[in-house]
Amino acid sequence: MTKITPNSARSNSSASWSTTGPLVVVPVYDGLCTFEFSIAAEIFGLSRPEMGSGWYRFASAAIEPGPLRAHGRLQVTTDGDARLLEHADLIVMAGWKGAQVPVPDALAQQLRAAWQRGARLASICSGAFVLAATGLLDGHRAATHWRYAKALQAQHPEVEVDASVLYAEGDRVYTSAGSAAGIDLMLHIVRSDFGVEAANSVARRLVMPPHRSGGQAQFMERPVPQEGDYRLVQLLDDVRNDLQSPWTVQHMADRVAMSPRTFLRRFAELTGQSPGQWVVAERVEQAKRLLEGSALPVERIATEVGLGSMQALRHHFQQQLGLSPRQYRAMFLG
Repeated sequence: MTKITPNSARSNSSASWSTTGPLVVVPVYDGLCTFEFSIAAEIFGLSRPEMGSGWYRFASAAIEPGPLRAHGRLQVTTDGDARLLEHADLIVMAGWKGAQVPVPDALAQQLRAAWQRGARLASICSGAFVLAATGLLDGHRAATHWRYAKALQAQHPEVEVDASVLYAEGDRVYTSAGSAAGIDLMLHIVRSDFGVEAANSVARRLVMPPHRSGGQAQFMERPVPQEGDYRLVQLLDDVRNDLQSPWTVQHMADRVAMSPRTFLRRFAELTGQSPGQWVVAERVEQAKRLLEGSALPVERIATEVGLGSMQALRHHFQQQLGLSPRQYRAMFLG
């Protein structure tokens, strides 16, 4: 077997993580999901001197006795044991052993204790089963891979499992869908912690788009565009570049030379949303960017993104984020 050690390894003493930025800890278990772990290690554990001394610190924590193996017949050496969870600012559950594998009570209690002292919890793919076992997802929306959604809902009926979205968040607990959606969620966390430019910088290193909304569909009915869909792709770009226009269904259908009925069907197949839902989501995303990176008054931003009024902007922010626009902006001040 090949032995791998996370690039953040410094010492098994927690003191070596006591003086700089937020500490991200990934629990390591036998049967570790290699790709999911690598997502967290790449985003939070890679050296990024351009980000300054306040950037994330990263550690891996063995939550059970070894030897610990990962998918691909890799043997894993960690930075320490489960006591590292006591020092974490963010714990990322990188997958789990399987939908039918029980979550140890000790692990659920350790994660809950970390959350109670102020840490954030996040999961990638099947890691949602671990977070659900803590009880912290009860009454909240949660994402997981669409193949696991029914099992997660059956095991934890108090959780509102959403099989359609890329990621969900609420009350310092984050969940994401299939493996690649974990990248979107981790970038979202970077964006929330360090701002849009930092997230864009990390995304450029990953050679991927800087942001996909958590509400975007996990998969589309027809992933390979057919004739006519290329016109829709161009339309999406046109809408993003002119969010102030009304963009009615009839207007958009005319732009792509389709009947409204055909347009609605093709649009849903391509985006996983109705035109109205998609346009509102794009307007909210643009409003978020302006709130993060400009000093424009909130009322002006509502007009700039085509929502028309402060009341409409506040309504959609509360609906999608559970925050007012001013509360969202405050997250990026200072």
